[in-house]
Amino acid sequence: MDDARDEVAPSAHRAVGILGAGRFGAAIARLCRDAGIEVTVASSGDDPAAACAADVVILAIPLGRYRSLPADLLRDRIVVDVMNHWWEIDGARPDLEDPTTSTSETVAAFLDGARVVKALNHASVWELENLGRPAGDPDRRGIAVAADDAGARAAVAALVDALGFDPVDAGPLAAGVMFEPPTEIFGSDATAAEIRAMLDRFPRSQRGRVVARARGKA
Repeated sequence: MDDARDEVAPSAHRAVGILGAGRFGAAIARLCRDAGIEVTVASSGDDPAAACAADVVILAIPLGRYRSLPADLLRDRIVVDVMNHWWEIDGARPDLEDPTTSTSETVAAFLDGARVVKALNHASVWELENLGRPAGDPDRRGIAVAADDAGARAAVAALVDALGFDPVDAGPLAAGVMFEPPTEIFGSDATAAEIRAMLDRFPRSQRGRVVARARGKA
C-alpha cells in the first residue's frame, strides 16, 4: 500500500543506524560520516536500541538471520534492507528462494509495521568504498530503490544521493526481486541510466521469466 507521508531528506542533522558491522555495513557507515550524517553501528551482541532509534535503519546482517532482528524496535521506522540470500551462507531456505515474492517482502512481513525499503544491496563493497561521486559527475553510479511506502522511498532516495550515488526509483517493494542475486543489476556497478535499462528488460531475462511463471504472469 502506498503511503505518501512526508519525509525530511536525510542530511547532516539526520541520523542513520546500521545493524551489522561487517565490511558492507562499515562501508555504508563511512559514506554516512563523509556526508556529515550521524551514524550509529550495532554489531552482533551489541544493544541495538540506539541504532534502531535513528531516522533510517540499515539492515546489514546476513539475510538468513533476519528473524533475529528486533521487530519491536523497528516498528514505524524507515528500514533499508541491503541483505541478500547466499546459498553458501544461508543454506537451503525455501522462504528466501520463493520466486512469488521478493526477499524484502519476506523481511517486511516479519517486521510488521516497519517501512521497509530495498536499496544498496546490489552494489559491490568495492563500489561503495570507491565510486561515490558528487551529484552531476558523469561517472556517478546508480542505486535502485524500491518500497511500497512512497515517503520512505523518497527519504532513502535522498540518503542514496547524499552518499554519492544516483537513486533510481524501481517502484514497489515487490520490484526488489529485479536487483536481487543473480539478476543483471546485481553487482553491475552501473550508472543510473544503465540500471533503468536493466530494470526495463528484466521481464525478458531468464530470472524475469522464472518470476513471471511463478507469479502466473507468463
